Amino acid sequence: MKLIIKKTHKYLSFFISLQLLLWTISGIYFAFNKIENVRGEQYRNAIVSNFKVDNLNLDLNNVGEISIKKRLDQNIIIIRTASGNKYLDESGVGINKLSKDQVIEIVKNNTSLKPYLVEEVTEDKRGSEYRGRKLPIYRVITKNSKDKDINVYVDPYSGEILSIRSKQWRIWDLMWGFHIMDWVDRDNIDNILLKIFSILALISSVTGLLIFFKVDWSSD
Repeated sequence: MKLIIKKTHKYLSFFISLQLLLWTISGIYFAFNKIENVRGEQYRNAIVSNFKVDNLNLDLNNVGEISIKKRLDQNIIIIRTASGNKYLDESGVGINKLSKDQVIEIVKNNTSLKPYLVEEVTEDKRGSEYRGRKLPIYRVITKNSKDKDINVYVDPYSGEILSIRSKQWRIWDLMWGFHIMDWVDRDNIDNILLKIFSILALISSVTGLLIFFKVDWSSD
């Protein structure tokens, strides 16, 4: 029985050692990087907006979630429903998609970054920086004060800055994929590999404790 326990611990430890190392490395990275900086919050400018709802000329009965946003010099209304979002002006008329020049102006006004290129993203890709976002979406490529490229993703209708993606975020995303053992999509914490390796790590720890407390090493 002692020999079985020792061999089980030995081979299990060898089998899961790489994943344990990745868990440790990724955990250290998470501990030493503030999530606010990873998300690019330090690049956002504080924006104060005032809205006079008395000016709204719109019947808002029987709708889903409603929010009012400032889009450049225009107040817009966003109505979120199960079938999708509607973007209206204060009179209830649908608004047009922002132009690339307007998107650059929004990024200039709302961040400390310097935009120099705008691309419209229309194709979803697994594991992308913009995964989970409704397409189309604008990707604005910018420079920070250290001349590093930062991607800013902007809603083409509301002008909302949805996410800011830097090299720091990409490393965090990679480490998160290692941590949850989902190296492609990097967002599935319910995958079978993670469950299996978690159980194996538990067995390895238990057998290690059994060896420490029960095995008579002098018999070797």
